[in-house]
Amino acid sequence: MYAIQATGLRRSYGDTEVLKGVDLNVQRGTVFSLLGANGAGKTTTVKILSTLIAAHGGSASVAGHDVADDPDAVRAAIGVTGQFSAVDNLMSGRENLKLMADLHHLGKAEGKRKAEQLLEQFDLVEAADKSASTYSGGMRRRLDLAMTLVGSPQVIFLDEPTTGLDPRSRRTMWQIVRELVASGVTIFLTTQYLEEADELADRIAVLDQGKIVAEGTADELKRRIPGGHVLLQFTELRDLEAATRIIGQASRDGDALALRIPSDGSVRSLKSMLDRLDENAVAVESLSTHTPDLDDVFLALTGKPEAAAQKKVTLP
Repeated sequence: MYAIQATGLRRSYGDTEVLKGVDLNVQRGTVFSLLGANGAGKTTTVKILSTLIAAHGGSASVAGHDVADDPDAVRAAIGVTGQFSAVDNLMSGRENLKLMADLHHLGKAEGKRKAEQLLEQFDLVEAADKSASTYSGGMRRRLDLAMTLVGSPQVIFLDEPTTGLDPRSRRTMWQIVRELVASGVTIFLTTQYLEEADELADRIAVLDQGKIVAEGTADELKRRIPGGHVLLQFTELRDLEAATRIIGQASRDGDALALRIPSDGSVRSLKSMLDRLDENAVAVESLSTHTPDLDDVFLALTGKPEAAAQKKVTLP
């Protein structure tokens, strides 16, 4: 069921404890995003799960293999695309992919077939024989991810994969990630672009001061932050007045014939409100819902480190 499991992960550098008991459960074939400010412990977590460094406490398994007891099996099952590209600038895109095929001990024919397939998949055919030093930032990141896929990994760790990319290149990478997940690959994503997590992640965890302070879907996290509301628009003043009496706690704008009602954004609360209005024959012209975005969530959970570290939000 789980591609990644971690319990009580701890790691220190000298006297500084970077991870203070991190628990993670990542389902297979999903995108799991780990959010956190610089220094929160995101990259350290990735390094432990990818066997690059050892934890000082706790346990973890990836693709069913314990990272401490069976690191070779973990490495055979994963791919890692780090913050900094692993592309060799002196080689062409095709040569970089063939080198990775050799490192994975693929036969000559199989390595060539895999390289051609990935060049096509990542839209690099026209630039395949050009030096990687001539590639744009987006092309280099695509080649970097393509090199990760040469070994057909079950789990891919993407550590800040779109840092420095322009919006078009970033969206191209997003589409590639979606296609990988659709094929059954599990993606563990760390990012500082909250829009990226919102777009891609099936589940998000917020890491602050070495602890997971919140976890859930993007919508679940947003509903936990105050500021969500429903805006009702009316054509008749009498309907606005009736709705104000029925709803109670709401902000009324008489000039705009609008009513702003605090809401957690859940379907249940929205349905309950509409049922009450319908029972009283109140005509609503339009309805819109407004929820805090992930920026609001991130700031609320990490803005006060001491308070956030003590408060963990558990979501279903």
